Amino acid sequence: MAKFEPGHVYIERTALNNSDHSYDLTIEYKAVTDDKEGRGIAFHMHGSIEGQPVDEQYFLAKDQVLPSFLMVLSRKAQHYLTPPKKFETLASPHKIYDAMFEDIRQKLEVKSGDPIKPEHLQ
Repeated sequence: MAKFEPGHVYIERTALNNSDHSYDLTIEYKAVTDDKEGRGIAFHMHGSIEGQPVDEQYFLAKDQVLPSFLMVLSRKAQHYLTPPKKFETLASPHKIYDAMFEDIRQKLEVKSGDPIKPEHLQ
């Protein structure tokens, strides 16, 4: 199950077999200004993965958030799984992440050609 509201995504998944994983996560996000990085999105992912509580908060700068927010969410979720289980990505209907992507673009007023900080390319 997955549900999107601006600033809020809820995703739930039940493992299909022993090598699969279950999760029940809420991802909240809002546009903020960081003293060092400038405008960006503050994320709060909480809930559970494989029955373990999850509470992750982090910030991605405006020029980093759109190309990588889903990858960062998946990497943070990976820390809660015991190998050999691994997240390829947080599974959800693509339309949920499309809506989230568009909402973030609007919140940050992202436009084609916006500058990228060179240090974020490393």
